[in-house]
Amino acid sequence: EELQVEISGTTVEVRCPSSETVQWKPKSPDTENDVFIKKNHDSSPLNLTCTAGNKDIHMYLKARVCTNCRELDTLTVTGIIIADLLITFGLLILVYYFSKDKKGRPSAGAGSRPRGK
Repeated sequence: EELQVEISGTTVEVRCPSSETVQWKPKSPDTENDVFIKKNHDSSPLNLTCTAGNKDIHMYLKARVCTNCRELDTLTVTGIIIADLLITFGLLILVYYFSKDKKGRPSAGAGSRPRGK
């Protein structure tokens, strides 16, 4: 059995998988029955123990939290990467299109003079 961890902003919630009466060590004032809740977590490591009946589940929690973080789902990240690739390929095509006509033209340099017969 595993503990389930949810992190949102600076709040950390750890759910004990047992359906029996659960005790948490260390205790938190925001804890609700089988869910350990730590509000305003400061990213310091925690040693948690979920005790249900005769069974103890231990967990070392090292979660980094921040107040201004945004959660991105997989679809958003994929969309950003695809849009970036399309813009990059579009610029490549534009550069190629505008530079291909200039390949065969000789340019008159500053020190060149017309050749005689």
